[in-house]
Amino acid sequence: MTEAKTLGTAYDRPASLDAPNAPRIRSRGNFEKNAWMFMRFSGLALIVLTFGHMFIMLMWDSGVHRIDASFVADRWKSPFWQVWDLTMLWLAQLHGGNGVRTVIADYSRKDSTRFWLNTLLALSMILILVLGTYAILTFGSAS
Repeated sequence: MTEAKTLGTAYDRPASLDAPNAPRIRSRGNFEKNAWMFMRFSGLALIVLTFGHMFIMLMWDSGVHRIDASFVADRWKSPFWQVWDLTMLWLAQLHGGNGVRTVIADYSRKDSTRFWLNTLLALSMILILVLGTYAILTFGSAS
């Protein structure tokens, strides 16, 4: 039996078209499955953290009218709020970055484009995480 001719380049067709009966190559890691699971669990955690944050700030602590830099500095002196806000920052950044990574993988056609977009994504995520963590941990400590 002869193989059917396929048109297009390698990135335009699924790998199974070249050898549909070939056994699948098992990879040692399962990054995509773990990334998929992370999206589900981090999404649930973000819902709890975000709605908890909104409830405490808007309902329990008498609204937003009192929020200013000194309020934030007093709040971030507490390790509880530092951990809460750091957890929200890190989960939101990693959750969003993983989603953008998936979009890049789905819509970029060339490997070089995918590489550079993922590099820019990783650099921007690192920058935001470092600056955000630094702000939360050091805000108000100079005064």
